[in-house]
Amino acid sequence: MSAAKKKTTTANASPERRRELLNTAAEIFAAHGYNATTVRRIADEAGMLAGSLYYHFDSKESMLDEILSSFLTELWDGYDAVLAAGLGPRETIEALVTESFREIDRHRAAVAIYQKESRHLAAQPRFGYLTDSQRKFEKAWLGTLERGVAAGVFRADLDIRLTYRFVRDTVWVAASWYRPGGQHSPEEIARQYLSMVLDGIAVRV
Repeated sequence: MSAAKKKTTTANASPERRRELLNTAAEIFAAHGYNATTVRRIADEAGMLAGSLYYHFDSKESMLDEILSSFLTELWDGYDAVLAAGLGPRETIEALVTESFREIDRHRAAVAIYQKESRHLAAQPRFGYLTDSQRKFEKAWLGTLERGVAAGVFRADLDIRLTYRFVRDTVWVAASWYRPGGQHSPEEIARQYLSMVLDGIAVRV
């Protein structure tokens, strides 16, 4: 298919159908890896011919790009609102963790893909925004933790970077087991996690 033809057909694709195809692709990328996933496999799962997929997307790479960029755009819409709200350090951490679980609920497969693929994808010019987002993410979390230590809200003996990595990994690894519509809402899971992270699990005596 010519580039001009691809441009025309992708522009005319139904937004609802595009979302369905992206959701299908995201689940397959998350389960089997981007490199191991073929266009044919995505098309088979979507119940269409492989060639027909090009009426919606010009490449498998474009699908991955849209999956990840959409997830990160929504994540940063939420994070930026939290960071601009003027909350105290503890309240900011609580809000960031809660927003993270909401994003896992909305974009579980995209989170799993990001965790598995972002390191090698970031080396490609098309996915350079992954590195920019990671730096921004780190700055937001480290800055909040440092602010909390300075204000006496968090312990002065904390290794800030180690604490950041612990909280980050503890939250985002949930994408490996979380399923939307389960027993607990994202907000309830966030409350439980925050209780353990901020207050510990041992009974106080």
